[in-house]
Amino acid sequence: MCRGLCEAGATLRWVYDPDPAKVADFIRRHPGVKAARCEDEILSDREVRLVAGAAVTSERCALGLRVMDAGKDYFTDKAPMTTFAQLEAAEKKVAETGRKYAVYFSERIHSEAAVYAGYLVREGVIGRVVQVLGLGPHRLGAESRPDWFFKKEKYGGILCDIGSHQIEQFLYYANETDARVARAQVGNFAHPEYPEFEDFGDAVIVGGSGSTQYFRVDWFTPDGLRTWGDGRTLILGTDGYIELRKFINIGTDDGGDQVFLVDGKGEHRFDVRGKVGFPFFGELILDCLERTERAMTQKHAFLAARLALTAEDMAETLTGAEKK
Repeated sequence: MCRGLCEAGATLRWVYDPDPAKVADFIRRHPGVKAARCEDEILSDREVRLVAGAAVTSERCALGLRVMDAGKDYFTDKAPMTTFAQLEAAEKKVAETGRKYAVYFSERIHSEAAVYAGYLVREGVIGRVVQVLGLGPHRLGAESRPDWFFKKEKYGGILCDIGSHQIEQFLYYANETDARVARAQVGNFAHPEYPEFEDFGDAVIVGGSGSTQYFRVDWFTPDGLRTWGDGRTLILGTDGYIELRKFINIGTDDGGDQVFLVDGKGEHRFDVRGKVGFPFFGELILDCLERTERAMTQKHAFLAARLALTAEDMAETLTGAEKK
């Protein structure tokens, strides 16, 4: 998040975390940033316009409320909250203060393949979007995860967490401003040692204009894959379709950020690594300075969050993991 903002021209002024080791590591990666003695040292700095945070998922909303009360805009990692009460508090605080509650949906805004697909869709290359298919597998690496990662009250569930990426992409590509969850499912198939953990989830979303989404998220990336997950998106339109192979094109040396387009003129492949950039960050900076909504509307961010919470809330539990 900070790298994207700095590359777009922002100045990184402070860092704070209760863990000194994390602060030291952050400073190594961002030379020149100052370590704050406490959170209030940042919130009381009048020169700070935007605060970026990646707290424990269930604590992200509370941090955002404090940031907005201090007269600053807030930029949080996904998932932006874990309960409907938190969402309602954030919506109320945004209305009261006029501050922003921006969300880092990285699988779209920090992927050149995803950015380029947005350009193609907006240009009408594949006609009207009918369906978005999203696949979001992740590698677990359980030994490196903190304890809270496996407690549902803390992380919110798989559909609330990494499912929010998929829902946000659907709303964006299909240009939907309203949607509902038609079906949702979760399961813990392989991790009985973490009884509150969900290692699989999927859902069907229906947009207000009739477009649909099916997405699947899981923690089953095998060790043989060269990256953390084979994230893919397939966008079906009335005049063609687009496939994104975001992080790897398996079995090749192509790398990630591969975009495939099939339209009335033929089959096309675009390697967009280093060619598109990440306009979200510069747009967010301008939004903070000029009080606009270039990067992402507040309504869009909150709708994605509400749908993710709804999917998690209504999800059917498929199975329990067998004892190992």
